[in-house]
Amino acid sequence: MDSSCIQSTSSPFDCIVFDLDDTLYSSKTGIGQALKRNIDDFLVERFGFPGSQAPTLRAELFKIYGSSLVGLRSLGYDVDADDYHSVVHGRLPYDLIKPDAKLRDLLQTIKQRKIIFTNSDKIHAMKTLDRLGIKDCFEQIICFETMNPNLSKSTTPVVLKPSMEAMKTVIDVAGVDPRRTLFLDDNLKNVAAGKALGLRTVLVGKSIESIETDYALETITNLVQVIPEIWFSEEDDQRISHTKNEMDSILSATAVSA
Repeated sequence: MDSSCIQSTSSPFDCIVFDLDDTLYSSKTGIGQALKRNIDDFLVERFGFPGSQAPTLRAELFKIYGSSLVGLRSLGYDVDADDYHSVVHGRLPYDLIKPDAKLRDLLQTIKQRKIIFTNSDKIHAMKTLDRLGIKDCFEQIICFETMNPNLSKSTTPVVLKPSMEAMKTVIDVAGVDPRRTLFLDDNLKNVAAGKALGLRTVLVGKSIESIETDYALETITNLVQVIPEIWFSEEDDQRISHTKNEMDSILSATAVSA
């Protein structure tokens, strides 16, 4: 499909910001479960917490601080971020992530700026995008290192989503107008933070919208059906309907041939 022929100049969005994990690929891959096990291993290996208590501690740190790394450093533990990522992400079974030709085709039809915004370190982001076969679909990766350029001492606060500072970072670094930027994430707190700063928001993994979201998608490939105004203006109903049918047909054919 020649996507340049269907892109509208009157779309309300200039930029699409995508979370990475559990957003661009399914949470059912097993990567998320492996990540939790790796965090548990880190707590046991580096700080000597009992293995039986590690899962509970991890869950509490995530609930209170949004991240085990943030929580540990906030509690005064001297955690080296590179060491943390080498265990938590470095031991992941990346072979569970498969190339997604349908997703690649979908992304290539989106002519607006496309940016990755993840709490993960850059190595993990690059490996994941490479495994999916979509690394070249994005102009920029805003990641852990972007939000924490001068992280050194254990007393230095870690900046990650869903903090307002993290959300301001993506707006400033990417140089976007929040009102014309669509932000997709699977975490409701992250989506709510984006909404608070004026971003148009999409909760991925749910089909029901909430006060924090402008849209809700069960999977990323539902973008065409749920947010056709990415491609066309909201008033262009007839053309939208025609293009949705056209894109559905082509993307389905791609999935079959892949």
